[in-house]
Parts: sequence; structure tokens; C-alpha cells
Amino acid sequence: MKLTSEQVEEIKDQQEQKNITKRVTSPDLERLLYEVIPILDHGFIRVVDYMGNDSSIVQAARVSYGKGTKKVSTDSGLIKYLMRHWHSTPFEMCEIKYHVKLPIFIARQWIRHRTANVNEYSARYSILDKEFYLPSEENLAAQSKSNRQGRGDVIEGEQAKKVLNLLKTDAERTYNNYEEMLNERYDGSVIEENKIGLARELARMNLTLNTYTQWYWKTDLLNLMNFLRLRADHHAQYEIRAYADAMLDTLKRWVPITYEAFMDYRVGGTEVSSKGKLIIQKLIKKENVTIEESGLSKREWNELMEAFNLKDKLI
Repeated sequence: MKLTSEQVEEIKDQQEQKNITKRVTSPDLERLLYEVIPILDHGFIRVVDYMGNDSSIVQAARVSYGKGTKKVSTDSGLIKYLMRHWHSTPFEMCEIKYHVKLPIFIARQWIRHRTANVNEYSARYSILDKEFYLPSEENLAAQSKSNRQGRGDVIEGEQAKKVLNLLKTDAERTYNNYEEMLNERYDGSVIEENKIGLARELARMNLTLNTYTQWYWKTDLLNLMNFLRLRADHHAQYEIRAYADAMLDTLKRWVPITYEAFMDYRVGGTEVSSKGKLIIQKLIKKENVTIEESGLSKREWNELMEAFNLKDKLI
């Protein structure tokens, strides 16, 4: 992970701030504010701002004054009720803003969540850093034979070394060509005097997708949880999951009561169709059930069995 001297100075200045506010705060998140949390080889996340806490959700749900009820147990019960019954708007009353450094191919996957305000580093205005994401060997895997968008067996030995060498060599070669077309290096120095460089907005097209970019990403609590529910799941791509896992910790520090309910009802829970519900009811009555009579597709059947760990209990 690499920070520019300007970013280091900015973080130092931010952390030295002493502000007095009448707004609610989250002490655990305050202690983490502006800190750099390393992700992957050169990436990171930072919480740079937030609004509200658990009491803000309770206040919004009751449309009450002040911080809402003073009993934490009562607040917890209400938040669990809201989560359990999919009441969403009270969670929209809280917001958080992250500074994220990530590979471009993960940024393009991330941006599919069209529920945030995003401002990305401009490669039309500035030169991108000479940093590329290279997977560790344990995360280098072949294409899954059963999942078109997943990974299969880990690649090892000489094959792994060859792949990593290709990724590194291609990234470095295209970046060197990028600098040559710009007639400028990433540190701002000129390569050749009196040579006209290509426009940055055109030169950037030559870069590989493992090049790092940065952005500010601001979203409300509801949409943050929607994002984390998908991207912190074990089915998600490892690289974006690494960011989601770190963001889960910031969620816990920010809104601990909501975090507990989220982990219980969203991350740890599961959805069941009406047909799936009938199967579970029959199993409770100790009745035998087969896929043929269930009315479920093979995929639906397998997902239900996996969710309830029932593969060995059905006939």
C-alpha cells in the first residue's frame, strides 16, 4: 500500500482536528476516522465522514425528538423488528463516506451498485500511479467447471509463476507505453524535451485493468448493507470480498446494534420460497420429500439443501 505525500499530510491534518458538535457520534468509529485500512497489495479503505448512529434509526422510525428512547434494549428490539420485517427507510437516515483505493476491474464490478455518490480519480486530469494488483498464489485459481463466474482449483507451481509473470510483465509494459505516449512519468518528470505528448484521456486506454484507481464513495446505511450482503458473501469474488470484510468492521463500529441485526437476519439468515417452506414443514413432520414432487428446479433444490444443510436427510 502506497500513499502520496499529500495524502499522508491530509490524513495527519484530519486526525489533528478537534471539533465540537451537537450531533450524535459513534465513539468506536471516531477512533477509526481517517485511518488507512490496507486491502490487497496496494489498496485501502478509509472512513472520512459519517452521519448518524443507531439512535438516528430509532428516532426516524418513531419520528420522535432527541435521541429517541434511552433504553438500549428497547432500541435493539425496534431495530431488529425493522430488519426482520424489511422496513428500509429508517436505515436511509444514516450515511457514510469512504475513500477507497482499488484495482480498476474491481471498481467496475463495484460500480454496478448504483446506489451511491461516487467521485473517482480523474485519469483525464492526472497520471495514474504505477501500481498494479497481483494476486497472491493462494488466490490464483482456474476457471470453475460448474460456475461460469467463479473460481475452481488453485493453480500451483510453474503454472502459477507463469501466470503471475504474465500479469506483471503486461502491466509494466503497458504502463511504460502509457508514460511514453504521455511523454511524462508518473512522478511528473518529462521524458523527452520538446516532444508533444498524447492527451491523458487517450493514453489511459492502454492501461491494464489491474491498475489501481481511487474514489470517494458515499452511501446511506441501507444501501451499504445491501452492498455488504452481496459482496461479503462467500460466493463473491475474493478481491471485492476483501474490501467488504473490512467495511463490515466499520459497520460494527458505527452502528453496533444494527450490525448485530444485519448479521443475524441478512448475512446469517436465508430466504425461502413458498414451495421451499412447504418442504421444510414436511421435514418438521418427519415426512419424506423428493425433488420430483417438490416443484423446485435442480438449482433451487440444491440451494435449499445447502441453506439448511439437509442433503443427507432427504430421500
